[in-house]
Amino acid sequence: MKIYETLNFTELWKKLGRCLTTIHEKPDMIHVATVLLPLIESLMVVCKYVGMTSSSQKISSPGPHSSPSESMEDLFFTFTEDHRKILNTMVRNNPSLMSGSFSLLVHNPKILEFDNKRNYFNQQLHKRTNAREHYGSLQLNVRRQYVFEDSFQNLQRRTGDEIKYGKLSVRFYEEEGVDAGGVTREWFQVLARQMFNEDYALFKTSAADRLTYQPNRASGANPEHLLFFKFVGRVIGKAIYDGRLLDAYFTRSFYKHILGKPVDYRDVEAIDLEYYNSLVWMLNNDITGVIDYTFSVETDDFGQKKIIDLKENGRNIPVTEENKREYVKLVTEQKLTLAIKDQIEQFLAGFHEIIPAHLISIFNEQELELLISGMPDIDIDDWKNNTEYQNYTPSSPQIQWFWRAVRSFDQEERAKLLQFVTGTSKVPLEGFSVLQGVHGVQKFQIHKDFASPDRLPSAHTCFNQIDIPEYENYEQLRSQLLLAISEGTTGFGFQ
Repeated sequence: MKIYETLNFTELWKKLGRCLTTIHEKPDMIHVATVLLPLIESLMVVCKYVGMTSSSQKISSPGPHSSPSESMEDLFFTFTEDHRKILNTMVRNNPSLMSGSFSLLVHNPKILEFDNKRNYFNQQLHKRTNAREHYGSLQLNVRRQYVFEDSFQNLQRRTGDEIKYGKLSVRFYEEEGVDAGGVTREWFQVLARQMFNEDYALFKTSAADRLTYQPNRASGANPEHLLFFKFVGRVIGKAIYDGRLLDAYFTRSFYKHILGKPVDYRDVEAIDLEYYNSLVWMLNNDITGVIDYTFSVETDDFGQKKIIDLKENGRNIPVTEENKREYVKLVTEQKLTLAIKDQIEQFLAGFHEIIPAHLISIFNEQELELLISGMPDIDIDDWKNNTEYQNYTPSSPQIQWFWRAVRSFDQEERAKLLQFVTGTSKVPLEGFSVLQGVHGVQKFQIHKDFASPDRLPSAHTCFNQIDIPEYENYEQLRSQLLLAISEGTTGFGFQ
């Protein structure tokens, strides 16, 4: 270890970086990058032995008196972010790299493209290749009308490992058919529909789009609700493990809970638009003498009203201009986390029996949706024909460039654009003409942003609206749009 810490390869890595930059600028030279592969791998090895933390733990760049390990860590993050495109191309061409020295890239997961992350995730998830030999098949006999209850009763007696490694074999009562995979696929589809059945009171639809779901704070009306949440967590984990796609879409805040990420006041928008707007107003205006709030909230459960303190003795602490950001942070945590804490815990208890927490955390919330539900089949002509414009027209250069950019995007980029603007990658079965917003049917909207062209596009998911500045050329619009849908996915904390 001491030998590693005395080595200084900074200049070598900078020169390697300049080589990769040149290759990136000349696509016909991409094959040259493979010649440099051993050198890149050596960087990963050195970084590995000096010691790494994840990007989320990295707080700031090292100062002049930083330790060698901090300098190496800073070098790693800078190098991987500057050369993400070539690194992803290398991994895509040779996925086995992620089983070796390139596995260090998961310490900076935001630089990895979704397909490369998913391949690494599946490699790690299925490492115990002989595990299924020790577990028999999971025989399920269910009534189609009662798939949820019957499956729950069947799997309740099983351990997490039995569910994880057992091979599902499903039979619907009084129906012919040997399960060669098709019956199991149908079982997942029917189960995904039934878990959102209002009669179970487990989930409620988002106020923003009526397509995504959030755990129901009042699910206690169902006496078995916590056992059901654990079961749902197991089912979604099993679907991921077996590579089955589910027609199950959740709110951004619930995906964050699955990933162990903190929620943000912006996530309130999908749950309660009016309340979200009041929080935004509070943050953007002086509330002195205007708002008469305390650090508490009132709940109403089946007619029983209760005051909950957001902090000790909160009902007697007024919200002021000075402490309003703390209030917004605490009330967001109460509404999106603490109010459904038991439901989240039980869901995660079941989910983590199948999928390790550290492994799922390499994804962001948009990618998690794609992992669970798959890439949407997006009809760009239908999308374009059902778009409305404000202060732009279909013939405006920026609109022409926007659709040109969308057509140039790959499937993942189109899905992320849809997520950025509408909050979900799900497209209604009837197409974009019935896209839902907070007030019902709300077509896709493109509005002109009159601010500086240096700004990134911004979105209002409740209204399926994207605001695009008056960019000067196609290349600028495309690059700013890509930056917004990738960097904009991480959310923003309090300033």
